Amino acid sequence: MHKNLRPLYPYLWKYKGTLLFGAVCVVFTNGIWVLFPQVIRRATDFLDRITSHQGLNGLMTGEARHQLLIYCLLLLAVAFSKGIFQFLTRWLVIGISREIEYDLRNDLFRHLESLSYSFYQKTRTGDIMARMTNDLNAVRMLLGPAIMYSANTIVFTAAALFFMWRTSHKLTLYAVVPLPLASITIQYFGRKIHERFERIQAQFSDISARAQENFSGARVIRAYVQEDPEIALFEKSNQEYVARSLPLARLMGMLWPSLEAMLGVAVVMVLWLGGREVLLHRMTVGQFIAFNTYMIQLTWPIIALGWVINIFQRGTASMGRINEILSAKPEISDAEAMAQSFTAPINGDIEIRNLNFSYNGVPVLRDINLSISAGSSLAIVGPTGSGKTTLVSLIPRIYDAPSGSLLLDGRSIREYPLALLRRNIGFVPQETFLFSDTVKNNIAFGTETADDHEVRAAAEAANIAADIESFPEQYETIVGERGITLSGGQKQRSAIARAIIRNPRILILDDALSSVDTYTEEKILNHLRQVMHGRTTIFISHRVSTVRNADRIAVLHQGRIVELGTHDELLERNGYYTDLYNKQLLEEELASAS
Repeated sequence: MHKNLRPLYPYLWKYKGTLLFGAVCVVFTNGIWVLFPQVIRRATDFLDRITSHQGLNGLMTGEARHQLLIYCLLLLAVAFSKGIFQFLTRWLVIGISREIEYDLRNDLFRHLESLSYSFYQKTRTGDIMARMTNDLNAVRMLLGPAIMYSANTIVFTAAALFFMWRTSHKLTLYAVVPLPLASITIQYFGRKIHERFERIQAQFSDISARAQENFSGARVIRAYVQEDPEIALFEKSNQEYVARSLPLARLMGMLWPSLEAMLGVAVVMVLWLGGREVLLHRMTVGQFIAFNTYMIQLTWPIIALGWVINIFQRGTASMGRINEILSAKPEISDAEAMAQSFTAPINGDIEIRNLNFSYNGVPVLRDINLSISAGSSLAIVGPTGSGKTTLVSLIPRIYDAPSGSLLLDGRSIREYPLALLRRNIGFVPQETFLFSDTVKNNIAFGTETADDHEVRAAAEAANIAADIESFPEQYETIVGERGITLSGGQKQRSAIARAIIRNPRILILDDALSSVDTYTEEKILNHLRQVMHGRTTIFISHRVSTVRNADRIAVLHQGRIVELGTHDELLERNGYYTDLYNKQLLEEELASAS
């Protein structure tokens, strides 16, 4: 079997009992159906004998009528029995394909949830969605119809050839003459189908990604009046998809007629030579009709073979694309934590020792040494691109710090299971993301037992409660995709509430107040001072007003800590922090004067 399909073995093995029962049904379906021409042969030979000895009057006798009735009932019994087992075959095999699709989709989603943040930075969302829908559907078709029709074709062809061989060796050899040529044709077309379908699926991923980006960035597109250019680009991608699909359609248009033509040549040869055999009395009329019935019955399996090849090549190409995701390994793992047992709660004491960190070989953080006592607060300031977000992202292990360079409560952060570590961290990222759900569920996200009182308390602490209660549906208000119905400040405050409700030992705010005005910021900070009490708090900001009350302030510049101290200590040094303070003080004076 194709190497791309090896990951499907465990899924097939899981349903081995049902598959075995399905295989039995396949044998019975085709074993019964192959008897249909035999009943016709016996009925035809019976009629031939009667008319040869008694003429047409012989058909009117009671014995002849009785015998004909038996043959008619036999034909009905064969057709009815075949129908029952065919239904069972379809129900079992197609049902298994649906079950495996369900299992595979769940496992694929579970694996995607385990992958590191860097995977999503490199892979487009639309591409992932295409693989989870279109490609997964192609794999299901391979596991259902392809397996079922392949099994039916193999079993029926083998049984039919057995009876055909018993009827006439010579005619059977003539009937199978086209098969080697058909095999070569199938191999050639199969390879071409696989190559072209891979290109089609890649283009479908591009279309999905472009559509997803347009829907997500609808406001930007409208703001820059780019509707027509984006429509033109989408149309171009769609045209490319059609251009790649048409050669496959032409290929399939050639495959089926080619197989039918080969079968047609065999039928003509059998009719010509078989007719001579009947005229020479080497074969009965019933045998000749039965032989030709087998040839007619083999028409659909041969045509289905071409369809199965198409499905198989599509499925293997799609499974290869799914395997690319399944084979992706999470860069952040619990490998070092599995042997550890944790009974004591996390206090939140953080120590960074000689930390150096790079993205793809480009240094971002250099020689970072920092100690943050449990329950204290640290503010980080610095110019854009100085590594502030990267530094705080190492604590919840969104990215992995070098071994031994980041400690939590005196132990390497890698020794903590990810679930335990992140459960004790409330993280508000720079880019706020809200789900298309109610305000209540967005705030309570990540907590299983939060009640209405806790949700409201968290909203109060984040200074968003008054805004929420002014909404028509209050906490049951749907915020829309990515929180589109809320302002930037409301989204940030909702995200802060989401972090607070977890009651974390470590609270990280990555420029979480950038979208609110200074008045609202002061109100939030007053609430947060109560929340911050007794827990380790790290926050990034470009405003001195936000960081001035922190226990310590670290100034990052070009990936290094160039200043560290309290607000007053840093002002005395007259360095970068002092320049930032004076600049913002001047801006505030100018704003108040105007």
